[in-house]
Amino acid sequence: MIIRQGNTGRLSRVLVANGFAFLSGVTARDTTRGVREQTEDILAQVDSYLKAAGADKSRIAVANIWLRDIDTFDEMNNAWDAWVDKECPPARATVESHLAGEDILVEIQVQAAV
Repeated sequence: MIIRQGNTGRLSRVLVANGFAFLSGVTARDTTRGVREQTEDILAQVDSYLKAAGADKSRIAVANIWLRDIDTFDEMNNAWDAWVDKECPPARATVESHLAGEDILVEIQVQAAV
């Protein structure tokens, strides 16, 4: 069985199948802020999406992070390190990428066990 949440017609914000919650890439709601603030906003959204799927950040298996500018890696990590479950950190990749809008500085996608 597949459960979709937040279906927009183009994508589902969350898809739950085979014991995992797959989140679409999440960007900040307020893109006028800096990398740290955008990351904090994204992580709050991730918390909410995971809760709706029956999971939490301790259950994240994989995280993929895209940064508009890899030189902001430390700024993103400041927010990430304050948020991540230190006992259950996920596997993670972070890369520089041209994102969908000039004001989008960070995008995060996760997969978590439910």
